[in-house]
Amino acid sequence: MKDTMWLPVGLGILVLLCGSPALGQRNKIPPNPIEKIPSQPNLDLKKFAGKWYLLSVASECDYLKLNNHRLEATIMEVSRSTKPQELENLFVRTFRKLDGICWEIKHQYRKNKVPGRFTLKARGPENRMDVVVGETDYENYAIMYYQRQRRITIKLYGRRTTIGDEIYQKLDERVSSQGIDLQYIYPFPAYGFCEKADEFHILDETSR
Repeated sequence: MKDTMWLPVGLGILVLLCGSPALGQRNKIPPNPIEKIPSQPNLDLKKFAGKWYLLSVASECDYLKLNNHRLEATIMEVSRSTKPQELENLFVRTFRKLDGICWEIKHQYRKNKVPGRFTLKARGPENRMDVVVGETDYENYAIMYYQRQRRITIKLYGRRTTIGDEIYQKLDERVSSQGIDLQYIYPFPAYGFCEKADEFHILDETSR
């Protein structure tokens, strides 16, 4: 299967398909946006581990503008490594359907110098992503930031498929603070989840 077929499957698809900055903007490099976003203080990886349902995504990505009607229910399962040298890394398994078939995608979020910040490497030389766990109460919600080529995508996860209005209000505030119009917040389906893929539909990116 060609590499282009992997794109609609991976955890970072909503970030990877966003376009890069205009050519004329590359001469003057502005401050890195992700560095201005605070991470969850004293992030407890043990508490953060477990199952998360993807509830909403905020992004001005052109792909989402055109294809938001095709979004599929998505689950993220987070765990920590048992290897002493990787205890601060996150291992993420994402489950979602593509053409009615359940896929499992494995990623490793490698620790950064600052707790709550990670680096994710995906296919292609320019597909490095910065990831920040911006806010979580561990039991109900998590707001995460993904950056590729200086463009931010914000994702809201929940321990359940429904959460309180006050959490969505938090999301609106975080989205507005990044200069993203609220019309570009896209809700994900709260039904049709899959949690297991056969051996032919597992994409392992953890070695990258």
